[in-house]
Amino acid sequence: MTGQQLVRRWAWVGTFLIGAGLYLAVLAVLTDTGNPNLFPTMILLGALVVPLTFVTFAAGRSGRWLIDGPTLGGCLLFGGVVGVVVAGLLEYDAMRRLGTLPMVGVGLIEEAAKLVVPAILVIFFGHRYRTSVGRGIVIGVAVGTGFAVLETMGYAFVALLQSNGNVGAAEQTLFIRGLLSPAGHAAWTGLACWGLWRFVIKPTGAHFAGFVGMYALAVALHTTWDGIGGTITYAVVGAISIGLLLYGLKRAQRTDTAVVVA
Repeated sequence: MTGQQLVRRWAWVGTFLIGAGLYLAVLAVLTDTGNPNLFPTMILLGALVVPLTFVTFAAGRSGRWLIDGPTLGGCLLFGGVVGVVVAGLLEYDAMRRLGTLPMVGVGLIEEAAKLVVPAILVIFFGHRYRTSVGRGIVIGVAVGTGFAVLETMGYAFVALLQSNGNVGAAEQTLFIRGLLSPAGHAAWTGLACWGLWRFVIKPTGAHFAGFVGMYALAVALHTTWDGIGGTITYAVVGAISIGLLLYGLKRAQRTDTAVVVA
């Protein structure tokens, strides 16, 4: 393992330490001064630190597929924003027609919405991104992370308003949702993109069925997570999600033959 590969493999530790340090510094100043101008910074950092650490962890284990910073950043930002906007619009229209939206409907819509940007990448920029399954999985993790970060920020902001500016309520929301996000949206979109990239690299009937199966699995995990809830559910679904994602990365690392130039 070269020095560059070693740095990439353990970059997640530095990402977490720096991010956590910045968050604690902002939280300390906010608690001491009560300056409301620091609320947005606290919410952003609290929602971002753990998910970004997980993206860095996944990218560092993507074998020889170097995922450059602009690609990761673009997937986090645009993937997250497009996913949230599309999911919000479709869920709103569905609830307006049906009056209520079952949990499986939420899973179907959100998992499909998060695939918009990955699909655009492989359709319009296939010569660059349609090169390895491992790269696709990491792109999916980044998009799912962006979605989770924006969702967490929204929940934290609502908690802050409903508690009349209680920092502790927002902090608790940020901690719980931020800690769980790698086992949720990030892993589910990574799994769906595992199937998507296998299909677009080698478009066969079996690989298409595999993509549909991985998407259905992501929806099932998502629906179970939202529909049942509770510590045991989160632990079991999270373990399955992370385990399958790491297995996908490991399998792609063994079978991919493409060399990606950063």
